[in-house]
Amino acid sequence: MSEGSNNTPGESASQGTTRLSREGAIATITFDRPEARNAMTWEMYGQLAAHCEALARDREIRVVVFRGAGGQAFVAGTDIAQFLAFRDGADGGEDGVAYEQRIDSGIQLVEQLPMPTVAVIEGWAVGGGLAIATACDFRIATTDAKFAVPIARTLGNTLSAANIARLQAAWGTQRVRRMLLLAESMLADEALACGYLHAVCTAEELDATRDALCERLSPLAPVTQAVSKEILRRLTSSNLPDVDDLIRQCYGSEDFREGVGAFTERRKPVWRGA
Repeated sequence: MSEGSNNTPGESASQGTTRLSREGAIATITFDRPEARNAMTWEMYGQLAAHCEALARDREIRVVVFRGAGGQAFVAGTDIAQFLAFRDGADGGEDGVAYEQRIDSGIQLVEQLPMPTVAVIEGWAVGGGLAIATACDFRIATTDAKFAVPIARTLGNTLSAANIARLQAAWGTQRVRRMLLLAESMLADEALACGYLHAVCTAEELDATRDALCERLSPLAPVTQAVSKEILRRLTSSNLPDVDDLIRQCYGSEDFREGVGAFTERRKPVWRGA
């Protein structure tokens, strides 16, 4: 997975937390770093993986809800300040491959949960946040929700093959081209029209819409749901190409270093194609 946006410079003091709560047969995973629009830190990704591993073994849970804290964003990507630690040149390319593999493994844990999953989206779902939402089975959003992977404008990095495959299956190829090549944001109405969203509602209606969907999902046959999910996952992920060479090319480029530097310095990047 890769980024699109994140917290602005100076907002990275808190490492945030990814919280797990349960209410009856419904579990909720909350990305809690609202001061940074829930931009994910390494610690938050680790907690997400641990919660998914625990939930995968819990036969009492029938639906898992994913939500961002604060009402302003689902997840606004990965904290870009963390990329300052990536090395230059070819070594940076290897850092990029390791990063994408690490994050892919976490997103796969979301996708492989045996019970239905619901992403509840308010505001932005960007980069890593869009990847997490897309790994869920259903998505509901507020009318002001926006979806983007603006890496061609911000960082100059790339998405993994697995995440592009998920986006392609959920959005369609041409919309993914618009996201990746034009750095376009998709609005809630278009996301609903193409089937990416299950429902769109006001912020005041969001909890009721979530509850209604969970109430429809939770009484159904869990083995059928789990098997159907896995068949769909395998269809999407079968025969994925090895793109590590392309990931190295992006993360090892001068453009990637320029993108990270420009973002943290609050200036527009100057792309050189190298």
